[in-house]
Amino acid sequence: MLTALFAAFLGGIILNFMPCVFPVVSLKAFGLLRHDGNTASARSEGLAFLLGVVVTMMLLAGVLLAARAGGAAVGWGFQLQSPMVISLLALVILGAALNLLGVFEVGLSLQRAGEISVGRGAFVRSALTGALAIIVATPCSAPFMASAIGYALIQPPTVALAIFFALALGFAAPFTLISLFPALAKRLPRPGAWMNVLKHALAFPMLGAFAWLVWVLAQQAGTTALGVMLAGSVALSFAAWLYGIAQRRQLAGRGYRVMYAVTAVLIVAILLPLPGIMKPAATADVMASTATVKWTPQAVAEQRGHGKAIFVNFTASWCITCQVNDKTSLSTQAVKEAMARTGTLYMVADSTKFNPDVDDALSQFGQGGLPLYVVYPANGGAPKVLPQVLTPTIVVNALNQASGKKA
Repeated sequence: MLTALFAAFLGGIILNFMPCVFPVVSLKAFGLLRHDGNTASARSEGLAFLLGVVVTMMLLAGVLLAARAGGAAVGWGFQLQSPMVISLLALVILGAALNLLGVFEVGLSLQRAGEISVGRGAFVRSALTGALAIIVATPCSAPFMASAIGYALIQPPTVALAIFFALALGFAAPFTLISLFPALAKRLPRPGAWMNVLKHALAFPMLGAFAWLVWVLAQQAGTTALGVMLAGSVALSFAAWLYGIAQRRQLAGRGYRVMYAVTAVLIVAILLPLPGIMKPAATADVMASTATVKWTPQAVAEQRGHGKAIFVNFTASWCITCQVNDKTSLSTQAVKEAMARTGTLYMVADSTKFNPDVDDALSQFGQGGLPLYVVYPANGGAPKVLPQVLTPTIVVNALNQASGKKA
């Protein structure tokens, strides 16, 4: 258990540097830069970020463990199998990007609207940033993390929650430590006019995250859901623009209540149709770049031990690490040639939408989440689990060893 706790804590630290977390974590980095010499406010925001991360992690872990106790085969990132969750998360991230671009302001007093300041809403804003960071972190799986989560999912609830708590502490540790210790904060750049430029620049990684989520939604729920999301995004942007105008009119002492009311009506109109439309499509085309065979446990059982190695790619559209491995390793010419030369059967186990067989397999191999790569030897021997971060060399060597052939 101590090994799992340490692995979870270390995996949480590394998770800060994974691509899916960067857009939100960068917001917290920007927040730390605002506190030039204000130790109390920096510590307050750091603790708020820690609180948001821990509470959200415990809530997600509690739902995950309750679902598994009820017989559902779900793992890390389970909530992103829901088009409804994806659509709401996409709208929240779009709103955050518009806020960074200055379309409207959050957490600033009217007397300082449009400026970069701490504001009385800083504690809540920082806590919500921590909550959002954990939610968007679930598509990524850092080194040490998957094995710790896999161990947690087969332990009693108290042990499992302790491991998820360690993961949350590791994730929040870098920013919390900087905020709590002024000596570390002094090494940060001094605030200035350049922060306005940085604030606007940080909107573009958020827009990139929004685009990725919209793409995932299209994979899960089809073109109708995509059209609704695009229309909702335009309406949300318009609502944010109106809200910003209302804020400025209120600051100038002019009428603003009607514009706030129109903004609220628009947001309700965006959210109301989502539950009836954001549902998994009947079919989805999520295929790897090589010729594939659809994975099922039965297909593996039928093909094992018949003279062909089997490579199983457990993946999902919402899994960023999976997509990176596909582009940098599995889709490379060297890997394609190795698969053809060794006669390896390539199977894709897709978990873009809920697939209980995939989650059962993850548990069987002691993995708490995606990605998972398993190679079955041609002679029917014990399967080998590859690292979560692949290189072409790792894959080629595994294929050669499984097939009994030399490069």
